Amino acid sequence: MNSRDIVLSRIRRALADVPRDGGPEETHVPRDYWQRHAVRNDAQRIDLLAENLSDYRAVVHRCASTELPVVIGRLLRDRGARRVVAPWAVPDGWLPGDVERVADSAGQSPRDLDAVDSVVTGCAVAVAETGTIVLDAGEDQGRRRISLVPDHHICVVHAPSQVVDSVPQALSRLDPARPQTWISGPSATSDIELDRVEGVHGPRRLDVVISSPGAG
Repeated sequence: MNSRDIVLSRIRRALADVPRDGGPEETHVPRDYWQRHAVRNDAQRIDLLAENLSDYRAVVHRCASTELPVVIGRLLRDRGARRVVAPWAVPDGWLPGDVERVADSAGQSPRDLDAVDSVVTGCAVAVAETGTIVLDAGEDQGRRRISLVPDHHICVVHAPSQVVDSVPQALSRLDPARPQTWISGPSATSDIELDRVEGVHGPRRLDVVISSPGAG
């Protein structure tokens, strides 16, 4: 028996009590696994998110909500960004007046987006335990392509409302019918000799701005 036969036999055993004409929606799946692995307050949850994002080589910035334009402007100036793509729901006030705002549009090609210096988006939810930010093509996040092609991504996380402890908690907030992008740090891969290469299938630099009502 080869590996394929072993896998298929396990699947058949697992489905032995399922009617052949039954669909996924007709079969109850227990969801009794842990929803989180510790009890944390908002401050602890945000600290853990920042720590795990940094472990993945994202650059984390914490600020008050009123300071978002200043922080984003500084990050764009540090990169020398002149053309910035931003979904329509990203406030104009977040972007400096001296940059060209590029709209997120269906007609953009990968070449068009590669010519953009940076992208600024919000997020749908952020997972503290895994250091992950999730985009679901919401109004302040735009199409998936804009967070995958440009070399620099600035992502704003509103804390504490968008920060959860665990992946199960994040999934409960997401619509499975929407396109999702799960991001843990900047894009990176390694070859057989474990030489790390960044920016292969996503941004080379990821700045995560955690914004809260009070001072960061």
